[in-house]
This record gives sequence, C-alpha cells and structure tokens, in this order.
Amino acid sequence: MISRQILLEAVDTELDIDAFKDYTVNGLQVEGRDRIERVLTGVTACQALLDEAVAWNADAVLVHHGYFWKNEPVSVTGMKHRRLATLLSNDINLLAYHLPLDAHVSMGNNACLGQRLGFEVERCLDGELGRGLLWMGVPQVELDSGALAGLVERALGRTPTLIEGCSGVIRRVAWCTGGAQDMLPMAAEAGADAFISGEISERTTHMAREMGVTYLAAGHHATERDGIQALGNWLAERFGIEHRFVDIGNPA
Repeated sequence: MISRQILLEAVDTELDIDAFKDYTVNGLQVEGRDRIERVLTGVTACQALLDEAVAWNADAVLVHHGYFWKNEPVSVTGMKHRRLATLLSNDINLLAYHLPLDAHVSMGNNACLGQRLGFEVERCLDGELGRGLLWMGVPQVELDSGALAGLVERALGRTPTLIEGCSGVIRRVAWCTGGAQDMLPMAAEAGADAFISGEISERTTHMAREMGVTYLAAGHHATERDGIQALGNWLAERFGIEHRFVDIGNPA
C-alpha cells in the first residue's frame, strides 16, 4: 500500500509531464481514497473500464485517455456525469497520462510499439507539443510495403489500412502511436520510407502517395495498449502494489 501523493509524484516525475504542451490534464484527474493498493489500468477511462474497477475494488484507475480534453463541453451531464459519479461514489482515483506516456523512452507507447515490431531505434524527433513524439528506426529484415503491413498485423492482431506511397524497399520507418497521421510530412522530411500511426484521414492518402511514403493506420487503440501496461507494471514492481490491465476492445 502507498499514499496517493507518493504514487502521483513518482509517475509525474518519471514521465516528466511538464515537458509537454498537451490537450488535457496529465496526472490526477479525479481524487479518490488516499491509500492505494490496487491499480487498474486501461487505454481509455470508459464506463466499462470503471465498472471493472468497481468490481475489482480498485483504489485507482490509470489510463492513457482520461477526461477534460481541450474544447470539450464543461457541463457534467449524461455520460460524463455517469462516469464521474462512478468514480466519486466509489472513492476511486483517476490518473491519466497522454503525451508524456507516448514519449517515454522505455515505457512509452512509441517505445513499446518499436519493441513489438522489432525496430532498431535510430532517433526521436521533437515536435511543438513535446519531445520524442516521432520515432525513427530500421526494420530487422528487408521489407516492402506489403511485408511491413503483414508485420504490423501479426504484432497487433489487427489488419492495418495500407497506403503504398513507397514502391521499393522500406529501409527506414517512422512511427507515432494514436492519432498522429498529420505527422506524415515530418516523417517524410526526416527521410522515412514508411510511417505508422493509429488513424487515417482522407487527406492522408494523398499526402502519402505524393510524398512517396507508405502509410499504415494500425489502430489508435491497438497501438496504445502497451504503454499503460508497462507503466502499471513499473508501479507494481516499485511500490509492491497490485496491478491489473483490462483491455476494453475497440476497433478504431
């Protein structure tokens, strides 16, 4: 068992949350009980995850996608009311880490995706929202666009949307998990033959073809399942608390 404040300070420091200009609040979003023994992790703080937390008697829910996003309605009604009421009535803490969890050098979503795909990391590029949000690396074996798509499908258990912009060998790959399709120009400028992210927009197809960069939309949820698990495991090992990850399926 550990105090909420000690756990919070440890994660805030490890993820260096002040180094990012984010769209949401990183850290404690909803205050619950002071003592924490059980932490439930998941990608998004949806109602299904909260129900799992209540059933497991979790002291804290730790997620990548929390609440209080920039420009969202501020009224606490409907879905938002039900979610907050579940947390407050059960005295459960909600902690959320967005961009800082994407970028962490070992536990981050980008680091975990690179490891899962077997890429040799060359470097990380900074952006206006923070450091290390776009990663660059080299595949272990020679791949073309179709073979790269097959690698991603096997690793993530999901068929990616493939836009073949590069017609030859993929020698250098860039990636950023989640909804980072508009980092494609940065990836192209950095010399990537392919770019992997979670989502795709209508414009992405034309950009990839015209820039000569193969683009793979591998799923927002699918590319961001590993970071939060790694963070939960790190907390469990460091503080001797219980950790359980729950994967609430999401095809997006």
